[in-house]
Amino acid sequence: QAQLVESGGGSVQAGGSLRLSCLVSGDRVHTYNLGWFRQAPGKQREEVATVCHNDFTIYAESVLGRFSISKDLAKNTLYLEMNSLKVEDTAIYYCAAQTRGACVLKSYAYTIWGQGTQVTVSS
Repeated sequence: QAQLVESGGGSVQAGGSLRLSCLVSGDRVHTYNLGWFRQAPGKQREEVATVCHNDFTIYAESVLGRFSISKDLAKNTLYLEMNSLKVEDTAIYYCAAQTRGACVLKSYAYTIWGQGTQVTVSS
């Protein structure tokens, strides 16, 4: 079974940028849909973006135009480039893998999860 390990979180001022990385191990990574999700304190987990196995991407409306998801299978790494960060982007960010089914940006479809990395945006 695949394992996912996030890195790259930290603290940044509003308007700044961060890049998150997720190292994905496993034999069938190239067949997975890989996504980013986040959870703020006291709130439910929400979708951020996903890159499907065929490189199609889906973004949540709240991050469209500011965040960019990509993957480098040669490095077994998923990325999330975050620009124009807002205070409301503060959350723990998780990468996850959807191993079967149609590519969707829905957390219930993702069965393998990383441990999360904290992103804090201050005003």
